[in-house]
Amino acid sequence: MTRSHRTDLEAPHGTTAEPAGIDPRGPRVGAGITAAMLAVVVLLGPTTPALVLLAVVALSFLPGAVWGPHATWQGWLFRVLVRPRLGSPEHLEDPRPPRFAQLVGLVVTGAGVVLGLVGVMAAVPWAAGVAFLAAALNATVGLCLGCELYVIGRRLRRARA
Repeated sequence: MTRSHRTDLEAPHGTTAEPAGIDPRGPRVGAGITAAMLAVVVLLGPTTPALVLLAVVALSFLPGAVWGPHATWQGWLFRVLVRPRLGSPEHLEDPRPPRFAQLVGLVVTGAGVVLGLVGVMAAVPWAAGVAFLAAALNATVGLCLGCELYVIGRRLRRARA
């Protein structure tokens, strides 16, 4: 997620104060873990083990989509194992774009799971591949595609108002 997300979003309820921020390194660490799992799904191909692992990934997105990335097991790993070894973050970021990104991940991987369950097993590695690209971009260069979609949606909504 880029720094631009910090300043071009309104806080909830029409206030101008920025909502409580999150350490931007947490979602990146979580994206790295998720990308590794999704790479395994892609390598397994259209198989039952791939479908099971994709279901695990999809379920991992659920708490992040509801409460934010800090609520995922990857967020817990960041807080317990990684964060204590790092200094304070340079800045905190708006938690809403990463939460939306978690929802996007849930939809993409969930679609792959549902299609796999109804017999379209070829959709399993494809959904994993799409989600892998997004997670790998976030983990490696900090480009959160779901976050960018959130910002674009907010800008379009404001333009209509």
